[in-house]
Formats: sequence, C-alpha cells, structure tokens
Amino acid sequence: MSRFDDLARYAAEIAPVIDVVHVGVHAASRSPGRELVARWDGDPGLLIDLRYVLPARPLTREGLAAVYRYDPVGEEEIAEQVGRGVLTDEDGALRATGRALEFIVELYGVHAAATAALWAPHAARVPVLADLAGRLLAAGGRSGGPAFAQVCPPYEPEGTPAGVLLFNRLAALRLHRADAHAAAWSAAGLTARQIVAMPPGPARDAIEAETNRRAAPPYETLTAPERETLLEGLRVLL
Repeated sequence: MSRFDDLARYAAEIAPVIDVVHVGVHAASRSPGRELVARWDGDPGLLIDLRYVLPARPLTREGLAAVYRYDPVGEEEIAEQVGRGVLTDEDGALRATGRALEFIVELYGVHAAATAALWAPHAARVPVLADLAGRLLAAGGRSGGPAFAQVCPPYEPEGTPAGVLLFNRLAALRLHRADAHAAAWSAAGLTARQIVAMPPGPARDAIEAETNRRAAPPYETLTAPERETLLEGLRVLL
C-alpha cells in the first residue's frame, strides 16, 4: 500500500471524528447561543455558520453557493438579511454590518465558554490539536475548492482561546472535505440533488473512495506521529 493510500484511509477515518467534535461544540453552546440570539432580537442568518469568515473577508456569491451547495441561499434570503441590517451588498460583495460583527464577538465568547467547559479535562491537549489543525488549513490551499477558499483562513483575533481556534479550524477543514466530495460526485456526472439521494452501494462507495483521495493531501504535511496525535486527541474530546 502506498503512502497515498494510507493518507486516503486516514482521511476516511478522521472525517467522522472531526464531524462529531464540531457538532458537539454546537450542541454544548446551544442554550447560551439561543439566549444571545434572543438578546440580539433577530434571526442571525448566516452569522453563526460563517462567524469565522465574515469579520475577515466579504462573501462572494460563488463562495456562498459552494458553502451551501446542498441547501442554497437564494437572492431573496440575501435581500432579507441586507434589509434587516445583517449584511451589506456592495457590487456583489456581502459583508457583515457593524451590528453583525458585534454579534460575532459575543458568539466567540459563547464558544469560548462552551469549549472550555466541554474540554476542561483535556485542556492541555487543545492547543496542540489547534496547532495541528492550523497546519492542515495552511496546507489545504493547494487542494481545496471554492468553499474552502471562501472560509480559509478563519478569523482569529489576538487572544482567541485555543478551544475556539480548534473549533473554527475544524469547521473550515470540514469544508475542504466537502469540496473534495463535490469534486468526486461532479466527476461522476452527478448533481448535488442526485448525490444526496444516492443509496448505499458500489457507486456510492466509489465516490466516497475518490472523496478520501481528494481530501487526503493536507494530511501529508503532518508526520505519522502527528497524524496519530490529531486523531487520538480528537477522539478524546468526543
């Protein structure tokens, strides 16, 4: 077995672990997050998903379509968010308003508290895992697609806690794999709707195998012991 096969196998093994860790933080922050939304007095729209993007750069229509390729954001929804003062739309570039940026600052605080509490027994591991995830993001630019290009690098103001760094870097890394998956099913002549509806079987397995191959390149930047540290460390955080 070549090292590329090993990396594809690793990409397949770590992907669901990343997903569970990421979802776990959202679950842990749900209650204070709802309180924040209630105090903000309005639907935050894209701000929660793209909290680590909008303070750093404007959204493009292409990037937005890639991030939400399975649940597209329509022009009516964009117009509604502009009308509610969440976004501005200038020459096709969508930016967060000052009010929206204040919400994101508070949201980072919610996630800081959630990750600190959730991962308290493993606090020493978190900065190490955040560093490894950051190296993957830096390497992913060579193989990532339009969604990854839109979200990377994530917004990381000075003093951002390691738990928030890890959470947001994993969120961006998930979109590197999402781009790999989209490239795999597109190469097979499928649409987003068709791949969502595709049942298990050989055709689906082939697309997943191709996804793993395309998602693997960033992991080559880590040594084998570092890959093990990342995988086992994330499993500990589950």
